[in-house]
Amino acid sequence: MELRYAMGGNVVSFLDGAVARGGRRVNFPAIAQVDAYWEGQRAGRLMPDRSEIDPRGLERALEFAFVLEHIGQGVGRVRVAGMHLNDLLGMEVRGMPLTAFFAPQSRNRVGRILDLVISRPQVADITLAGERGIGRPPLAGRMYLAPLGNEGGGAPRILGCLQSDGAVGRAPRRFALEHVQLRRIIATAGPAPAQTTAQRPVMPGFAEPAARFAPTGPKRAHLRLVKNDG
Repeated sequence: MELRYAMGGNVVSFLDGAVARGGRRVNFPAIAQVDAYWEGQRAGRLMPDRSEIDPRGLERALEFAFVLEHIGQGVGRVRVAGMHLNDLLGMEVRGMPLTAFFAPQSRNRVGRILDLVISRPQVADITLAGERGIGRPPLAGRMYLAPLGNEGGGAPRILGCLQSDGAVGRAPRRFALEHVQLRRIIATAGPAPAQTTAQRPVMPGFAEPAARFAPTGPKRAHLRLVKNDG
């Protein structure tokens, strides 16, 4: 069954990751993959634990995926991010607030959405429009935010995905919110059995510590997919 939501003049489907915009269908397949993976990992529970998120399950969406640390009311800090997010801002984004991707008039609303994702909890599906200007052509976007459990303690985490459609052009590219759809999470199963430290899988790419924002330097941190076929 395909779930569809009417949002103003746009119709959004969580399953196919597409938005009808201006008479054409804009596809965001990475959004659909991250949502399907998150749903599969939660397995009927309220949410999966952050330790259960394995980059190998997001191979085709890693470029667009990210993990946030909810460090205070309205504040989400990027803990690890795919290369597409670095390309949008033209700099290393790890350690930066999520609001850095948004125009000033949208930042307070983004902060409220983060709080709702964590406190309700809910899944947020956000339709975006890139700011225009010299060297900045039309850029549509879509962002997905879903809560993660935090069995190990510390600040709550959010699994996210930000995918754009169109040429990035001159960075930084920031977005305005067009439409927001919040999906209430309903648990149909109990919590997963607790795992010991020895049992928990090692997940490179999502286990990196947060770093301070440092826009200079040639290196870019990004999600890494590590395969061990031995």
